[in-house]
Amino acid sequence: MKILILTNKMPYPPRDGGSIATLTLALSLQRSGNDIEILSMNTSKHYFIANNIPSDINSKIKFHCVDINTDTKLIKAVSNFLFSSIPYNAERFISQDFDKKLSELLQTTTYDIIQLEGLYLCPYIDTIRKFSKAKISLRAHNIEHEIWTRAAVNEAQKLKKIYKRNLAARIRKFKLNYINKFDFLIPITSRDANLYTFFGNNMPIHVTPTGIDNDNVLLQNPLNSSEFPGFFHIGALDWIPNIEGLTWFIENVWKEFSKKYPEYKFSIAGRNASADFEKYLIQNNIDYLGEVESAAEFISKGSVMIVPLLSGSGMRIKIIEGMAAGKTIITTSMGTEGINTTNDENILIADTAEGFYSQLIRISKSIELHNFISQQARNFVLKNYDNDKIALGLTNFYKNNIS
Repeated sequence: MKILILTNKMPYPPRDGGSIATLTLALSLQRSGNDIEILSMNTSKHYFIANNIPSDINSKIKFHCVDINTDTKLIKAVSNFLFSSIPYNAERFISQDFDKKLSELLQTTTYDIIQLEGLYLCPYIDTIRKFSKAKISLRAHNIEHEIWTRAAVNEAQKLKKIYKRNLAARIRKFKLNYINKFDFLIPITSRDANLYTFFGNNMPIHVTPTGIDNDNVLLQNPLNSSEFPGFFHIGALDWIPNIEGLTWFIENVWKEFSKKYPEYKFSIAGRNASADFEKYLIQNNIDYLGEVESAAEFISKGSVMIVPLLSGSGMRIKIIEGMAAGKTIITTSMGTEGINTTNDENILIADTAEGFYSQLIRISKSIELHNFISQQARNFVLKNYDNDKIALGLTNFYKNNIS
């Protein structure tokens, strides 16, 4: 099959959950015998010159890029809030230049499948229908409005709370407007599939999580060879759920824990942190590294990954990566949402400050517990999150539904 994948940011380099999800599946689909092209919005935040993509990737996937300015601007955000029915999160990705390039591709190439990587590509469905007979699939990375609904619950400032609630409602309405306008739904988790069904989707569904390649360097890490307990966190530090969760954890758990156990350190790596947040981390005796050259190398050095998510939606790919590397993950029920983990078997779960504190004590005092959890975590990923098996399943789903 010939598959065109549309993305609202460059999937290379794969430094965040969205780009990892897009690129790993695209490469796995190519290994499954499909001809893959990607049309990406090349935004300032994720800008990358396509010709600089490594040859081992560029030789397998044909990339098309359109430079687009999607920077958030206060004036435009306010104007959108007051005068537009389309949520600002979506409006930023509506581009005449992207639409023109898409039209050109559709009129010169025949595709079997056009896969939209996320809700904000849905405004291009009309263009696809106009110029192509290809089947359209929506790969739902998360339930977008749920992120903002949950963020509003945890927001202390009244005006920001009102804005987030309003944005959540508008994104939900935007989503409902596109229900059943695509041909297939490809959610990342079963939970998201069920929610789309609740919203009214009656298109064929195939759950397609983000997994791990068999040759991924994280799987090559020797188990239990890292600094113990070696507490660490890695993630985008401009993403609201990460900032919110880390701040909560530091204020309610880590400050007290580190006073009692000063011999332990907490290392944090991530890109795009604001100057204020960097200062906050350093002032609280955090080993802050900023953006690291190799996420895999950073992950390999620690033993216990802390993921204190209080909001968000979809699937936390960094948890899958941490489990693949044989790390003990301590997270919330929301953090492991969409990943069928089992507390005390392949992960540790805590939903309160007291619970997190207790899990930190448990793991720091028992390397035996860490050894057990880490081995079970890796086994879990190997069994359930093999990218090639995932892509083969999606390929067969497409073939069975386009004939």
